Amino acid sequence: MADRAAVVTGASRGLGLLLARELGRKGFDLVICARSADGLEGARKELESIGVHVVAVPADVSVREEAEGVVATAVEQLGRLDVLVNNAGVIQVGPAVTMRAEQFAQALDVMLWGVVHTSLAAIPVMRDQGEGRIVTITSIGARVPAPHLLPYTTAKYAARGFSEGLRVELGKYGISVTTVVPGLMRTGSPRNALFTGNRAAEYRWFTLGASLPLLSMDAERAARRIVAGALRGRAELVLTPMAKLAAVAHGVAPGLTTRIAGVADRLLPRAEDNAAPTPGHAEEGNQPAWFRAATRLTRTAAERFHQHRDPT
Repeated sequence: MADRAAVVTGASRGLGLLLARELGRKGFDLVICARSADGLEGARKELESIGVHVVAVPADVSVREEAEGVVATAVEQLGRLDVLVNNAGVIQVGPAVTMRAEQFAQALDVMLWGVVHTSLAAIPVMRDQGEGRIVTITSIGARVPAPHLLPYTTAKYAARGFSEGLRVELGKYGISVTTVVPGLMRTGSPRNALFTGNRAAEYRWFTLGASLPLLSMDAERAARRIVAGALRGRAELVLTPMAKLAAVAHGVAPGLTTRIAGVADRLLPRAEDNAAPTPGHAEEGNQPAWFRAATRLTRTAAERFHQHRDPT
């Protein structure tokens, strides 16, 4: 029986792995899940190496039965569930005209329905305990529309609405719900993002944005802030100064911010085709030498946070 137990979805790599690590350091026993069994095994070994008790469950949270099974495993093996972190995600980058309906469905399945399935499974457990924390990782794309990220933005807007609505209704049961709105973070995620249109050029701009210190945030620092804020019961956490500025500006002057985003869209690569998306690591060899130097922080993060070990 755990004194405190947490479930983290999408925990095989990137931010999910770092959130699991931070919760483990704060004394939580963990159930971690992701689609890749091999990726989970690497995460499990790393977490156990720092003394964390971990149960790894390969699962696709977009499938209701599998998502419910993750929560059931926490209750069966750890005896309780104090924190649920909804972090699993997928990101597709490219012009809207190159996106297919299937890509919107994939984004919504993982980043909306995955959140719904796990949260609805966790609520009865936490209600019976009289306490609990549900944490949903959205994005600044859930507050401000971003060009060339429309499936991602669509799903994150929906997840934010669900998370905020849950907070309204669950407080009377002692359950706190935190909506996290990160800006760009250096997690190494471009390596496993999916790119359409002019794929090499899309990979280039997206990776550059995630590499620049003034625009992006150190992922380990982000994980510490997310866990600390969630455990304090914060309603919302907006990370990075640029994300805070964008969120405020869009709330005050949405017409202006959408026009600015439209200007940015005109500067991004033009559409070439709507061929099947390819992962970022397939485009790494198509980049100039200067690009490797400019994106060193992202490449280092990819190595440190298991992006190479878990390409699923």
